[in-house]
Amino acid sequence: MTTPALLPLSGRRIPTLSPGASSFPHHRATLRLSEKFILLLILSAFITLCFGAFFFLPDNSKHKRFDLGLEDVKTSTNGTSENYLGKLENYLDKIRADHERALQEAKEKLRKSRDELRAEIQTEKNKVVEDLKKKDPGPKPLPPVPMPKVVGVSDGEPPEPDAKEKRDKIREMMKHAWDSYRQYGWGHNELKPLAKKGHSTNIFGNSQLGATIVDALDTLYIMGLHDEFKDGQEWIEQNLDFGVNAEVSVFEVNIRFIGGLLAAYYLSGQEVFKLKAVQLAEKLLPAFNTPTGIPWAMVNLKSGVGRNWGWASAGSSILAEFGTLHMEFVHLTYLTGNPAYYQKVMHIRKLLAKMDRPNGLYPNYLNPRTGRWGQHHTSVGGLGDSFYEYLLKAWLMSDKTDTEARKTYDDAIEAIERHLIRKSNGGLTFIGEWKNGHLERKMGHLACFAGGMFALGADGSPDDKAGHYLQLGAEIAHTCHESYDRTVLKLGPEAFKFDSGLEAVAVRQNEKYYILRPEVIETYWYMWRFTHDPKYRQWGWEAAQAIDKYCRVSGGFSGVKDVYSSNPTYDDVQQSFFLAETLKYLYLLFSSDDLMPLENWVFNTEAHPLPVLHLGNITLPGSEPAQR
Repeated sequence: MTTPALLPLSGRRIPTLSPGASSFPHHRATLRLSEKFILLLILSAFITLCFGAFFFLPDNSKHKRFDLGLEDVKTSTNGTSENYLGKLENYLDKIRADHERALQEAKEKLRKSRDELRAEIQTEKNKVVEDLKKKDPGPKPLPPVPMPKVVGVSDGEPPEPDAKEKRDKIREMMKHAWDSYRQYGWGHNELKPLAKKGHSTNIFGNSQLGATIVDALDTLYIMGLHDEFKDGQEWIEQNLDFGVNAEVSVFEVNIRFIGGLLAAYYLSGQEVFKLKAVQLAEKLLPAFNTPTGIPWAMVNLKSGVGRNWGWASAGSSILAEFGTLHMEFVHLTYLTGNPAYYQKVMHIRKLLAKMDRPNGLYPNYLNPRTGRWGQHHTSVGGLGDSFYEYLLKAWLMSDKTDTEARKTYDDAIEAIERHLIRKSNGGLTFIGEWKNGHLERKMGHLACFAGGMFALGADGSPDDKAGHYLQLGAEIAHTCHESYDRTVLKLGPEAFKFDSGLEAVAVRQNEKYYILRPEVIETYWYMWRFTHDPKYRQWGWEAAQAIDKYCRVSGGFSGVKDVYSSNPTYDDVQQSFFLAETLKYLYLLFSSDDLMPLENWVFNTEAHPLPVLHLGNITLPGSEPAQR
């Protein structure tokens, strides 16, 4: 049984079997529904009035009795009948005048051009919106909080001319991706660059939320593309509405939308991004209304009803989804003063701490009704990955005061090293997957982020193991580079095996695709920051050239279906995470270290930078004082 294609497609998330399979094309109508409805209403009124005039209006010579809301005619000797008929005549004259006026208005409407009608409709819409604003003043203003120290958010020009030239090329690739989306998919979640139209997947509930705009904002800002950033900001101010009847992935909208909006706020200081992030976060809270407090995978933004993916083990929630909320939710509590966000994620951590873990490993599935593990499947790739990442980053983001998170991370990595990390016959270090007591010797592209994670967490490791974990990060980076180097296109497959004499090579056809994923380049960047070994820039440039050569089309960038084919077919999807992550990490790889310094910024799993909270003696609402 194959896994359904309708799965999330982003950075640290659930793997898919067929790229672009979950697309739902949108077609532009010549006129929007509301405009067609107005025209139809006018025409209907015109016809109704004509028939009314023909069949129902009496002539002057004979007045037939029919009910117009007046009392029945009561003839009497004192002339009341004549008085009544006089009133009736006046009433009918009024109806005829109204009828003539309505006919005239209808004729005038029908004589107007489409643009004039559109303008009238928009004016009426604006009037309604203004009336609603007067009745509902909107959400209360957020309490003022000190802005975290924002350091190194621009420039970062490298001293080496060669690196500067490459960085400029990455910036040009970003501009091509953005301009193509701006031209062909504006407002849609993603872009179909060959069909040159909008694209969406079920993770966004098929609603047009402009995912690419929100996901790309901080990359635009960091690259100094401020006109493009302003265009995105204007779209968000005028069009981003979370009150839609759409069922969305809690995980995906958290890392892409809340993460993207918070990062844009911290980088630019524009309040609209903070307000939109909070509006969306409030819509996600009902997902936590489960018997255990482990959130549902999906929630309807309008109704608040949640549910889990149909394919997940026995109705389970997924470790990498409910375990990848901490960074964003801590910042939400910090910015709003609402303790609910912090309390929700800390409840998840406390619940997991009480549970038995087979071999010290966290299974990927947990039932939100019973609080019991589902199928015993553990991976550092899809379904598990960003849970471990967020344990480490919770510690870093707390200015290294959240020692509970660091201890949980260290214990988890120790179990992963013992049970999942192996060396192949050819000397390649890889991270396998644990399935029901058996190690599958296969590594996913998603798991390649772990090289960067090991390097990022090296400082602060127990038992003076910093050097060991930096070396482990380098070995994972090398293995993932081999998975790229052993293909025809020099782009990595979705998954690759280490058995039957094959190493770092995809075997199954449905694992040979590349959908513009960032994880390998992410690891190159972290390894570059911590070692400055020039091979990481060289490997990153190889990947950038391959993307530009094989994935670039006139309408943007597309994934490819077979990296072992010299003539690959496209999947026709420009993923939003390509702009959020892949191009951002490439740009940072060729920038100086003072751009987004890691002492001040922690990147969420969608590469959205959030500032370290130097809280000092400040305690988050709903939390206990941090233990150093």
